Amino acid sequence: MALSTYAELKASVADWLNRSDLTSAITDFVSLAESQMERDLRIRQMIVRANATISDEYNALPSDYLEAKSFKLTGTNPISPLVFQTINAMDDLQVSYSASGQPKYFCVIGGQIRVLPTPDTSYVSELIYYGKLSKLSTSNTTNFLLTLSPDVYLYGSLLQAAPYLQDDARIQVWAGLYQKGIDALNLADERGSMTGGALMARARTFG
Repeated sequence: MALSTYAELKASVADWLNRSDLTSAITDFVSLAESQMERDLRIRQMIVRANATISDEYNALPSDYLEAKSFKLTGTNPISPLVFQTINAMDDLQVSYSASGQPKYFCVIGGQIRVLPTPDTSYVSELIYYGKLSKLSTSNTTNFLLTLSPDVYLYGSLLQAAPYLQDDARIQVWAGLYQKGIDALNLADERGSMTGGALMARARTFG
């Protein structure tokens, strides 16, 4: 059976489970698998480039934000990368940067990105980050990951099905196959990052 669309994936999950009465549950299995994949997977196809003008200490993160790779001021000459700090470290630095100025540091707090010093004017910035998956649905029938690695979607969905079906004997089987696929994707991406090729990223705005 082909595994190139959302409908085909759900049909395949039902076939592997040998069940025809799990239509709504399979939708949940796929959604739960996507949530786990977002925690486990970090590959270049998930990288997004977002631009915004910041003028406050706290600025809203993109709605699909997962993890930052870099943050820089692109309107300065030269371009000024900001240094990532922990939340506690930012609190300590605030003592030294009580006056406004050009931001030098950043951290992530909930759904916001915090910069220090507080901007003394508006700065054009670029955030490069790992973004959430474009979730499968009846209106969004495929995405890059289903095309790239349908086995990860299949085994991830089957792994989520096992507790629901109280099929403890299969949990380790599906978990092992799922993790093998995730590890292979992350390893291939790590190798690819050493080729020196240009980084391609989706572009959007934030803030």
